[in-house]
Amino acid sequence: MHHRTVGELMTRDVVHVRPDMPFKEIVQTLTENDVTAVPVVDATGRPVGVVSEADLLRKSADQPGQSGLTPVPHLEAWERAKAEGARAEELMSAPPVCARQDWNVVEAARLMEVQNVKRLPVVDDTDKLVGIVSRRDLLRIFLRRDDAIREEIHRDVLDRTLGLAPSGVTVEVRQGQVKLGGSVEVRSLIPIIERLCRTVDGVVSVTEHLAYETDDTHSDGTRTATSER
Repeated sequence: MHHRTVGELMTRDVVHVRPDMPFKEIVQTLTENDVTAVPVVDATGRPVGVVSEADLLRKSADQPGQSGLTPVPHLEAWERAKAEGARAEELMSAPPVCARQDWNVVEAARLMEVQNVKRLPVVDDTDKLVGIVSRRDLLRIFLRRDDAIREEIHRDVLDRTLGLAPSGVTVEVRQGQVKLGGSVEVRSLIPIIERLCRTVDGVVSVTEHLAYETDDTHSDGTRTATSER
């Protein structure tokens, strides 16, 4: 199965700022380009951090209210340092969590989840910025046409990977939801087919109603049964 790569999904025309850009110019850049964060790039074109709306909002959080009381919530020392910053290099989150163009959707999504970030600057082999990929970009795989998903399941899962006859297993796809029917030779093949179908980009769910000729999961070799899941 061919997972879409970061290079296929990323935005190539990346809005970015330099480390010495002042606070107000960063706010203006975000507003004018309708983005919520931008990479901070050095003179060689390499990302050194990311500055986001959350980083900038610490400036407001550090201000006392009209009553003159200490702001709530309390800011940690590193957060207060950012709140007092005036340039991108003082405000940004660093080092940046970056991705490579040849990574697939699964790799990028896992890194976002582990690092709890909403976007990843994308760098080339020399670590220079070439794009940016966001959660929204990764979700674009779920916009794939149903017929494209069905074709990939037939071609890559059933034919090339498992070597099954096209007439053996039927595949119906609606709104990314896959329904499998037909029959297979052995019962142990059913969870394998289901698992491989789930790896196809754009698949939302998989349900199967597959019959099997032999139950090879039991020693008695029971024949002709139907799986209902």
